[in-house]
Amino acid sequence: MSFHSMWAELLPVGRSSASGGYRRYAWTGADADCRAWFRQQAEARGMAYEVDRNGNQWAWLGDPAAGNAVVTGSHLDSVPDGGAFDGPLGVVSAFAALDELRGTGAQLTRPLGIVNFGDEEGARFGLACVGSRLTAGALTVEQAHRLTDGDGVTLPQAMEAAGYDPDGIGPDPERLSRIGAFVELHVEQGRALDLSGDRVGIASAIWPHGRWRFDFRGEANHAGTTRLADRRDPMPSYAETVLAARREAELAGAVATFGKIAVEPNGVNAIPSLVRGWLDSRAADQASLDTVVTAIEKAAREYAAAQGVDLTVERESFTPVVEFDHALRDELARILGSDTELKVPVLGTGAGHDAGILSGRVPTAMLFVRNPTGVSHSPAEHATEDDCVAGVTALADVLEGLART
Repeated sequence: MSFHSMWAELLPVGRSSASGGYRRYAWTGADADCRAWFRQQAEARGMAYEVDRNGNQWAWLGDPAAGNAVVTGSHLDSVPDGGAFDGPLGVVSAFAALDELRGTGAQLTRPLGIVNFGDEEGARFGLACVGSRLTAGALTVEQAHRLTDGDGVTLPQAMEAAGYDPDGIGPDPERLSRIGAFVELHVEQGRALDLSGDRVGIASAIWPHGRWRFDFRGEANHAGTTRLADRRDPMPSYAETVLAARREAELAGAVATFGKIAVEPNGVNAIPSLVRGWLDSRAADQASLDTVVTAIEKAAREYAAAQGVDLTVERESFTPVVEFDHALRDELARILGSDTELKVPVLGTGAGHDAGILSGRVPTAMLFVRNPTGVSHSPAEHATEDDCVAGVTALADVLEGLART
């Protein structure tokens, strides 16, 4: 099956007719359809198929127990109303690259695996890369059990409802010991390749990043009868903090975003008693990130105090800077440049990935495919067919180069 036919087959799954974006949330019907598609692709190629204790899907060519396997893949879930390419491009390209290798009669001496990591985006339970975090031991079983969605459903309950046993979740060092190299292909979530004119690039590092929850607590009251001077309204403090985040990020050359908000009691004619906002911040280095987040919190506390509002700040997740394996990164550059002598660009990214989570356990690397607009986490996310095919060819070359050594 060609890349185009696989892409067309997966494209309608979980797509919202209202927004044109995707709602493929973990352990939902759309997720089940994606997982069924993955299994069908594996079995159609005669690959050994399995689901690990954390719900991640694996397809194997050769015996994974032999160890030193070359693994590729990504994820199939999405952010709310996300684009088609973030995650699925890496999974579809993995199967297409395998087809290309078989078509050329490539002789592989190492096992080859394709993986679909579960709940990478964290759209349902609020924590990114749950499947890979559990596998790598970066998320404890106790922490995973405490994860709940907006309806109060816990992660174990969601897994059980979807037909999976949640009792076995947790670190999986035996599985990771099979992997000699993991290479994730992903659409670029920025415009570096578009600006340089290159179709494919290699990742150097993932910026340190995290999520912080800001709870501004005031006093609910009537919007029409309460004098401005008598109000303990948390909304102005929150609004000023949003502006402070933009200002501090610009000063540090970083990014900071308040992209999610919850308001209580959430009435048009009621002064809020609580405004809860989630900050996502990322920077090229740890010192810059610390500077930005500290400055934002300081400003928020000053605004809250001036309005008579209480503030609590809690860090919900954090990922330090990830430097991808230098030897593996250099080997990718050598493989891709061996025929054309073209120097494939190496670039950093502010987006988190499963490859970043696994990097502390196995040698990992990433390939990026050009995104002409730089838009991601949006229905406008895009990559041209020619660039996608170029990504498949690059991935096939890399897999062949690694799996023959």
